[in-house]
Amino acid sequence: MAKLPRRPAPEPLEANDVAIVTGGTIVWLVLFLVQLPFYGWYADHGHAWWVWTCLAGAGLGLIGLWYVRRRRDAIERHRQQAQVSDGAGDQSGQTQG
Repeated sequence: MAKLPRRPAPEPLEANDVAIVTGGTIVWLVLFLVQLPFYGWYADHGHAWWVWTCLAGAGLGLIGLWYVRRRRDAIERHRQQAQVSDGAGDQSGQTQG
């Protein structure tokens, strides 16, 4: 079987990670709040873990939200530092004319 030539990897897509994680966290929290009044029924039928899974999802979503916000801010700081260092490298003391 002939090997196909390897293609270069595509550039990663940028997404709004904060919005995605926030949306997921809200969904988990809403599911928890909707199931909470029926906790007795879930417990009687051996499904109480569904309620706690939703709460855990919301809690982990909050941790994820903290993480992606820090990541977003770090990426932005890195871009700004790169722009500043590129701007400083262009000024060699000579004027173009």
